[in-house]
Formats: sequence, C-alpha cells, structure tokens
Amino acid sequence: MASNALLVAELGPTNTGKTWRAIERMLEHDSGMIGLPLRLLAREVFDRVSARVGEARVALVTGEEKRVPPHPSYWVCTVEAMPVGQPVDFLAVDEIQLCAHRERGHVFSDRLLHARGRRETWFLGSESMRPALRALFPDVTFRRSERLSRLTSFGARSLKGLPPRSAVVAFSTDRVYELAQALRELRGGVAVVLGGLSPRTRNAQVAMYQAGAVQYLVATDAIGMGLNLDLERIAFASLSKFDGFEQRGLSVDELGQIAGRAGRHLQDGQFGTLTSAPALDPRDVSAIEDHRFPEVQRLVWRSVDLDFASPHALLDSLSVAPGRVLFSRVERADDFDALKAMASDDAVAALATARERVALLWEVCRIPDFRKGLLGEHSRLVKDVFLQLAKGDGRLQEDWLHQKVAPLDDLKGDLHSLTARLEAIRTWTYISHRSEWVSDATHWQQKTRAIEDALGDALHQRLVERFVARSAQSARRRGSVVVPNASGPFAQLARFVETGPDLDAFVQRVVDARSDEFHVDGWGHLSLEGEALGKLVRGSDRRTPGVALVDGDVWNGGQRARLERRLAACARDVVAEAMGGFPAEALTSEGRAAPLRAIAWRFARGLGIVPSDAAFLEQVRLLDPESHRRLDELGVRQGARFLALEGAMTAAAFERRAMLTALFDGGARPAGVPGAAVVGREVGEFDARAFGYEWLGPVAVRVDALEAILAALSDRRMLERTFDFLGVEPAMRGVIVKHANSARRR
Repeated sequence: MASNALLVAELGPTNTGKTWRAIERMLEHDSGMIGLPLRLLAREVFDRVSARVGEARVALVTGEEKRVPPHPSYWVCTVEAMPVGQPVDFLAVDEIQLCAHRERGHVFSDRLLHARGRRETWFLGSESMRPALRALFPDVTFRRSERLSRLTSFGARSLKGLPPRSAVVAFSTDRVYELAQALRELRGGVAVVLGGLSPRTRNAQVAMYQAGAVQYLVATDAIGMGLNLDLERIAFASLSKFDGFEQRGLSVDELGQIAGRAGRHLQDGQFGTLTSAPALDPRDVSAIEDHRFPEVQRLVWRSVDLDFASPHALLDSLSVAPGRVLFSRVERADDFDALKAMASDDAVAALATARERVALLWEVCRIPDFRKGLLGEHSRLVKDVFLQLAKGDGRLQEDWLHQKVAPLDDLKGDLHSLTARLEAIRTWTYISHRSEWVSDATHWQQKTRAIEDALGDALHQRLVERFVARSAQSARRRGSVVVPNASGPFAQLARFVETGPDLDAFVQRVVDARSDEFHVDGWGHLSLEGEALGKLVRGSDRRTPGVALVDGDVWNGGQRARLERRLAACARDVVAEAMGGFPAEALTSEGRAAPLRAIAWRFARGLGIVPSDAAFLEQVRLLDPESHRRLDELGVRQGARFLALEGAMTAAAFERRAMLTALFDGGARPAGVPGAAVVGREVGEFDARAFGYEWLGPVAVRVDALEAILAALSDRRMLERTFDFLGVEPAMRGVIVKHANSARRR
C-alpha cells in the first residue's frame, strides 16, 4: 500500500449499509476488489455491480465459480478466493470480525495484514474489532455505522404463535426439516435455507419467500451473513450448536449477528426464542438490543512464510507460533489435516521430494472438503488427485474424471441424497476451475456446473413438494398470468408458467448466464439462447436505457427484480461497447480533479466522441500529468475536429451508438448509418453528431472517416487513397474536400 493510501475501518451492527457504502466507494475508483464471507453474497454483489457498470467490467471469483472478462475493473470475490496479487486502487474486506473464527480466521487475518488497495483500503465489520484494529494500525480511520432500524426482543413464542414474515433458526439439518414440516402443517408452507444448499437452491428458496409465496422461513445460521431478507422477526429454536469440535452455547455476538437479520433498512425487527428453547439471558437480550458485544481478544493466525523443502518441513512452517500476543495460531484447518495425512503416506512421500512437487501437494490439499463427515473420503480424493498430477503429463485422467463425476448426474432420491450429491459436485466444480490440472477445463466446468444446477433445481423442487402445501402451490399457479403467445420464443416460458416452481429455475438460468451468452440486436431486443427476454427502452439519456421484460405480468416481484437487475447489466454492457469500455463513472467521482471530471462527463455524454471546441481544449490544458497518463491509457486520441476514444471508433461501437441514439430519440436510424462512411441528405435530416457523423455541406461524414480525410488534405495522393479506402464515390470527393478545407480553417 502506498504511504499516502487511506486505511478505513467502518464498524457497526448489522443493517447499517456498510457493505453498500463500500461498493459505492469502490465504484468511484478506476479499479477495486471486495472480499465477502459467502459465495451467495459475492454473487449478489456481483449482480448489483454488474447492473451498474456492465458485466464486461466485473470479475466474479469464488472457489467454485470464476467469471473473469478480458479486462475487468472490479473484482467481487469470496475472501478465500481474493487474488490479492492483482493491483487495484480500492480494496475492501467484509465481516472482518471473522478474523477470530476458529477455522476461517487465519484467512481473514491474512487479508487484514496483507491485502491492500493502492489508494484506499476498507475493513468492514463489528464494533468488537475496534481495539484489535487500533493496536495493529495506529493510523487507521474509524467510522461508526449506526443501525437503520431498531431491534427489540419479543421474549418467547410458540411455533403456532409466530406471525407471518418470521424466520426460525436451528443448528442442524434434521432439526430444520423437523421445524419446517411442523410449520407446513400449521401454516401451509415454508422456505428452507441451509449452508449445504447450493446458491442456486438457496436463491430459489429465498425468492419464493421474498415473493410472498410462503410467509415463513426455517434456516440454520447460514442466514447470519449475507442474506438480506424481508424478515420482521427471528426466533431461535436452540441456543447451542455443534461447531465441528463440540456442542457449545452460542456467544452473544453470534446471537446478535443472526438476530440482526430481522428488520431491514428502516423497518424495525424483533428477536426471541421458541417456547421449546431455553430463554435468552436478560444480559444477552440487552446486549443484542444495544449492539454491545465483547471485544475480540485474539485473531486467528497462520504463517504465510512456507517451507516447501518437504511435506514435513511444510507442516512445520504452517505450525509456527505467531510473534504477537494479539494472534493465536489456528487450531485446525481442513488443508492442514489433509497435508498431515499425506505426509505419512508412502506413495505420496515418494513423489513429494522436490520443492515444486511439495508446492503442488499443498495446492491439492487445499481442495475444499464440502462433504464433511465422510471419514477418510476427502483424504483419498486428495491422494488420488496428487498422484495423477505428479505423474505423467501433470493432468487428471479424463476417464477417471468421468468415473467420478458421472454418478453425480442423478436427480433421483430424497432430500439427503440430493444434498450429498450437491456437496460432492461442488468439489469437482472447484477442481475443474484449476485449468492447469484438467485437459479440457472448459468442458468440465460446463459439465460440473450443469450437474450442480440440475441438482439444485431438483432439490428446490423436493423442498417445495415437502414443505409447501399443495394449496399454496395451486394458489401460486392460479396467480400466474398465461402467456398469450405460447409458441416460438415464448413456448418454454409458457411451460415454466404451467409448472409453477420451474419458473424460478428459468430465472436462475438467466441470472447465471455469462454476458457473452446474451444477444442484443440492433433494435435493442434481448435474448438468451434464442429465448426472448425483453428489450431496451428509452431512459433518461442515451447512457441509461431502461429494460422492459417480455410479458412482465408472468413474473412475481422477486423474479421480476432479479431478471431486471440481470438485464440491466446487459444494458450497461451495450453502453460500454458504444464507448469502448470507457469507465466514466470512476473518472467523475468527487475525488477526481475538476478538469478530469469535466472531461469524463463530456465523453460519457458523447458516448466516447467529443468535438474539440475551445472550452473542451481548455479543460484538457488544465489536466495534471497523472490525468493525462490515465486518459492516454484509456485510448483518448485528439484529432483535428474531435477528441475520441479508440474503442468508440470501431464498427461495433458505431452500431451500438446508432441503436442507443435511435432508441432515445424514438425514431429510426438514417439509411446507411452507421455502416457508410459518407451519406447524403437524401436520407433526410438527422442529428449527425449524435450518430457519430459531421455534416460537410450536403453530406454527412462519419467521424473516423472525417479525421482521416482532414489528416490527408495536404497530400493529394494520400487523400485519394483515403477516399478509395473509405469507398467515397468520385462525384462526392470534390464537395467533401471543399467543405473539409473550410472545417479545418475553422
């Protein structure tokens, strides 16, 4: 981090808007990265950021999903997957109090100590981290975030006495299912959220609750971080949990993190217990209501100075004690346990003799264990993967991969069977994203993702069948609007409407699709794999087109919001394509110098092409050297009549510009525009500059063609070659030269 870079700790309880303020701040910089505690939350933030700036500028990196466009400006990641070697101007880590977590804490502590933005770094989390942060970083700037709504206790209530928009929290899968079944019998339907569900399944269950198809939610503490729901109250079914080591009571800060999910934004929330659970201690109630939690005394730590001389040397380096009293060495971690098992295996030890082999072994040991509880299964997998990679061509055998993955492509079975397959396929999804390990990584990424999606959809369907009463499902279908044209591109949509919950699966497929899978035609119609989704519509200006869904009445509120957000990202990509990827939002932030902000605003308004008038050139003259360098990097080039972005002068960019201009003006584009370099007035009068042209007497010349002509005016031979290249008819050339000379003199 540069010596003058800002270090900020924004601390406070839940529902303060800390994360969203950090996102807004990130978007004011040219580049940024944010690390989040959950894959589900990372995906939500990715969707929101993409809707603002377009998916072409945003990377999503988690253990199981990597969407990295050619030149991303912003990185949205899980904390474990943050590519901390990637230089960015702004960096943030969310839920920094997880530095004290027994298993994950060493990763958060590593980010706390070493992850930095070049200009600004933010740590977001609980007020309980203030003393530790002050001790580590005397120059840190603290900002206190206040909760936007009140949180109060309702005491204890029976399951039957819980009002709608309540969540019941338990701490085992079996207990969650037991409570969900009881609520179904009492209230007719319930959504379920478990940590073991795939993001696709959790999203579908949450969407069902958010849309009002069910009024109750039963969850584990998976809702404690990252799920922003319209919950009015949280009821604890238990005050203890098994944490992988022992059955223990929940600490007051853990209770507060979960209880804080009740009430969002300005809506007050309540928390309490079921009458079947022990009562909350009055002191804990007071602490949760007032957001007063014990200070974090120790941060979990693990050395990053690793010795790859041998597996045992690596184990020793990982076991080094921290050098500061504030840190405690991590008690256990899955990757360490796997390495310990491998170090005592003769077959592995025979191959792990060189430093590069030991480093490879460590990477293999870091494969996440999503199937916790299967004794020896993960160690066997780690061993098999390492032995294959350390022999032969260093790639996993295709036949072996097929043998392991194919049995998971099975949608039969009960909730537990489907959940087990989901956990297993997540491991193979992770492996498939290690492209250096797999011969055809793209194929296996698509294969494992398709299986995970299918299992997620099947699990959602089983949960609906088991925990949503038939009458609720029927009411939901009766509330759907029939698609009038059930053939052609709407046929699949009609089938989804008929089958009720499958509509959620369709929405999820759209949300999960990559930006290059969507098609936006010259009239602004949006489609995915031939399926019509919507169209761009007139917005407040050419840079902010709106989106209208096809047959919008089909979707419930939650589905419509998710689709509109996803298609808004497509709309932003279209604008970015017209401007050659120019990051106008970042350059117009308040932290920028006034001349640069003015220039960026003009470029944004002109979709990357700006007349070089006296006022604009004066702004350019006032730029400091750093701003000049930044504009040069972004491809700003000065011509005789215009300043333009290189990326805005391509055929594809002119096509997008014409579409956005015609959309905003509410009219058709002139004939031949933008394909022809020169068009005559016979096409009719039009706003030439809006479409990227300039009138020269009776003809309109495309800006890039005009600059080429002006540059060649003093060389007759070069001028004729330029006309030939542009395809300008001989009869027009004299007229163009006459008016071009006049334009140059002006």
